[in-house]
Amino acid sequence: MKIIGITVLMMGCLMSFSFWLDYLEGFDLQTAFRNATSPFRVMDPAETIVFLSFILTVLIEIIVYSYKKRKGKAKAG
Repeated sequence: MKIIGITVLMMGCLMSFSFWLDYLEGFDLQTAFRNATSPFRVMDPAETIVFLSFILTVLIEIIVYSYKKRKGKAKAG
């Protein structure tokens, strides 16, 4: 529960910091709020590729781990 609370607190602080930086750069309040609440909309194509490759890597690790675990149970049982 502590980890979730800390994560939410950090996300809130970072989103508010991003909001105020956008506002100080001259964006209007609506655009700054939209940029702070939807980070995937303002990502460059290179950032999107890196993010998707990270997600793909995590999913592959989960699949490999579960496959090895299932294969180990089949040999033992």
